[in-house]
Amino acid sequence: MDKKPPINLHNIPKHVAIIMDGNGRWAKSKGMSRVFGHKNALTAVRQSVEAASKIGVKALTLYAFSTENWNRPKLEVDALMSLLIHSLKNELETFQKNGVCVNAIGGIENLPIKAQKVLKGVISDTQNNTRIILTLALSYGSREEIVNTIKNISKKVVNNELLIKEIDENTINNHLYTFNLPEVDLMIRTSGEQRISNFLLWQMAYAELYFTDILWPDFREEHFYDAIIEYQNRERRFGKTSEQITE
Repeated sequence: MDKKPPINLHNIPKHVAIIMDGNGRWAKSKGMSRVFGHKNALTAVRQSVEAASKIGVKALTLYAFSTENWNRPKLEVDALMSLLIHSLKNELETFQKNGVCVNAIGGIENLPIKAQKVLKGVISDTQNNTRIILTLALSYGSREEIVNTIKNISKKVVNNELLIKEIDENTINNHLYTFNLPEVDLMIRTSGEQRISNFLLWQMAYAELYFTDILWPDFREEHFYDAIIEYQNRERRFGKTSEQITE
């Protein structure tokens, strides 16, 4: 087997986003319910956070629950909310030990009251940690985020707090849920699906997209590093030519 090239620690993406896909198929392959897949996905989450932290990724955003996920069977939704509460409580000590600052984006007000309370508590308890920002996208949909951004900017224009000619990309960035995060450099999606699925559409304008057939519950630290190495092998031109980049 060919030896993998080492990771260049001078070319680490500042912000990595992950669409954690494949829990249901993983569980089905084992003759179990979808909930079983979600429960067994926690190791993948833990190892991804640890891997990102080790190499110096500053922000990691996980697509934990989309606005569309509310349409899933109630039993599965309830199980996911219960799992969220349990995981946050159990991982708090690890977050503190590893300098993880927990953040959340999306319609947090739509979560069950208990989930909101636990989430806000963990966010508060970890707010001074500086090693890595772990953002959980919960009840999140990028189109909804953009619509809300437009509404909020429009209100400022109507109230004479902002002039139309002053609106630029920075204005929009500052009104998104992710106003405190860098733009996404790398997006990873597991399970073989090759879609963005209404996730961070504005923020991923120039992101490198990495798709792997590995189902999320099987995703491990070494798989995260595989994505980083692939990212480092790509030429990020941002509209320029290869020659301009070289120069």
